[in-house]
Amino acid sequence: MLRALVLALGLTVSAAGAQPMRFADLTGWATDDHAAALATFRQTCDLIPAPDWEPLCRLAADVTNARAFFEMFFQPVLIGQPPALFTGYYEPELPGSAVRTPRFAHPVYARPPEFDGKGIWHSRDAIESRGLLRGRGLELAWLEDPVEAFFLQVQGSGRIRLQDGRVMRLGFAAKNNHPYRSIGAELVRRGAMAQHAVSAQGIKAWVRRNPSAGAQLLRHNPSFVFFRKMADLAPDQGPVGAMGRSVTAMRSLAVDPAHVPLGAPVWIEKSGQNPLHRLMVAQDTGTAIKGAQRADIFYGSGPAAGDEAGRIKDSGRMVVLLPLDLAFAQAGD
Repeated sequence: MLRALVLALGLTVSAAGAQPMRFADLTGWATDDHAAALATFRQTCDLIPAPDWEPLCRLAADVTNARAFFEMFFQPVLIGQPPALFTGYYEPELPGSAVRTPRFAHPVYARPPEFDGKGIWHSRDAIESRGLLRGRGLELAWLEDPVEAFFLQVQGSGRIRLQDGRVMRLGFAAKNNHPYRSIGAELVRRGAMAQHAVSAQGIKAWVRRNPSAGAQLLRHNPSFVFFRKMADLAPDQGPVGAMGRSVTAMRSLAVDPAHVPLGAPVWIEKSGQNPLHRLMVAQDTGTAIKGAQRADIFYGSGPAAGDEAGRIKDSGRMVVLLPLDLAFAQAGD
């Protein structure tokens, strides 16, 4: 039944298949803030393309007992084989300038008009070394630190605090569709950093200590991201995720949509120094997020969120909550 359900949702069934579970099997389920998870679920429920979710979305609008709602209308399903791999992402807040200055000399680019976002465009090395975009008026802002400009692309969104006090919100516009290559893995391969020491903070520190080699290292990743201004985002709203709505700190998750339907609730059990047992919602994707047991947790905006997200590389388990009426429909077939 569950295999048919997963296939009906257009997802990939791993070799381990789809394993039904009970809510009692979810460690920490009873003590979570289900109302917070429901509020996040409501934000994108209407965007789930499968029509079978529509009745749930209507019910969710008037629910007063969030835990009962999830337990009554959803089936926990383990898709894929744990251990999971959890990492974190965030929305950077960076000082910047609307014009180039001696201090702010590293551009953030809009998508060039000749590139529609489809197919493969020029690599990062070609864009930066050959200056393909230089002088074309595509600069949205200028940053002071090349490694922060690189990690802004990794995160896919950001807040730029301009010198006149304004805050520019940037969101993902397109990428050049080259494969993402981990510069952390490259540092390990070169013997420049031990595997256990790899983190966003560690990589940034290495690049700043080795500016020439660091510039070359950043170009090891051929993937390049273009941005757009997000003028309509309120200060208290998170960045816009893959579903076209703002994501929520510590409740939104980036997943691989080949395995987890966007908009679905996902129970996570993350180990590590700061264990996390929480119901989240799959509302985003990421170039490096591949596989049924792979997820990126949105930690929020600003430096503190960045410090926390940059340290996360933990194992655990993730369990998708799928609609019961969909399961019943598949059973009837």
